[in-house]
Amino acid sequence: MDLRQLRYFAQIVESGSLSKAARILFVAQPALSQQIAKLEGEVGKPLLDRTTRGVTPTENGLALYHHAKFMLRQLDQALKIARQEAGGLQGMVSIGLPSTTVAALGLPLVKALSEKYPGILVNVIEGLSGHLGQMMRLGQLDLAVLFAPDPSGQSHAAPLLEEELFVILPMKSPLFPASRETITLAEVAELPLILPAGVHGLRRRVSAAFESQNLTPKVVCEIDSLSLLMDCVYEGMGATIKPMSALHQERHRTAEWRALSISDARLRRRNYLLSVAPDRLSPAAVAVATELRETTVRLVNSGEWRGVSLRT
Repeated sequence: MDLRQLRYFAQIVESGSLSKAARILFVAQPALSQQIAKLEGEVGKPLLDRTTRGVTPTENGLALYHHAKFMLRQLDQALKIARQEAGGLQGMVSIGLPSTTVAALGLPLVKALSEKYPGILVNVIEGLSGHLGQMMRLGQLDLAVLFAPDPSGQSHAAPLLEEELFVILPMKSPLFPASRETITLAEVAELPLILPAGVHGLRRRVSAAFESQNLTPKVVCEIDSLSLLMDCVYEGMGATIKPMSALHQERHRTAEWRALSISDARLRRRNYLLSVAPDRLSPAAVAVATELRETTVRLVNSGEWRGVSLRT
């Protein structure tokens, strides 16, 4: 087994077709088939199910694919480090951030890293927390900010901060009196709400709060895109429940929003900084993790990131 075979196999799985993979890899399809046959011979198990519609990995093939992707990513990182000029901290670090965290932390963090560590190539991936957690477990991320520790115990989790969840709507909205700064959960249930879908961790937390008071919210739309959700709220289609960091997405119209505390329910969400096992954490990843925490502390203490409290 060699790395070339693993690269070929990973590309076939991702392409779902030998012919498509051959075009991407610039390899003749018979030669590609021969390499995969050798790989299957060395493994001693079928790795691909072949049909007229393409190929899919077997259970053994899927397991090999996940490990191969991790190995190939580590090799690519090692080559990038080897090719860089000497001097200074160098390496590639992948960070997974949920959309609201990107809105508050993304730009300040990337700016700080580019100034302090120009030799570090930072790869920021925005996504739903469930997807980012899966990427952490597959070894595709070095660091991630998530809303719960990894239940599998494969990643190291350190508390970062705790966010309060607010009812957010435009200043111009007629849905709730302008004189009020707080709102009860029963009043929230009467508003047309635009929320993430039910699989989203924030949605589950909000739903549990309503259920605890035997309330049924009036959900008019489910949107998992933060930018689209906030645009719909701004256009008067409803209110939403989000941490204050969602308003950082709206920098060009920050003064046009209201954020109401929910007076009779404790709606909070903890954030954790997850990292790969310490023995696999590169010096560059350690530096990025440290800078992420320092940038968070600076934003919270300066009041730029509101509605949160630090956790250690």
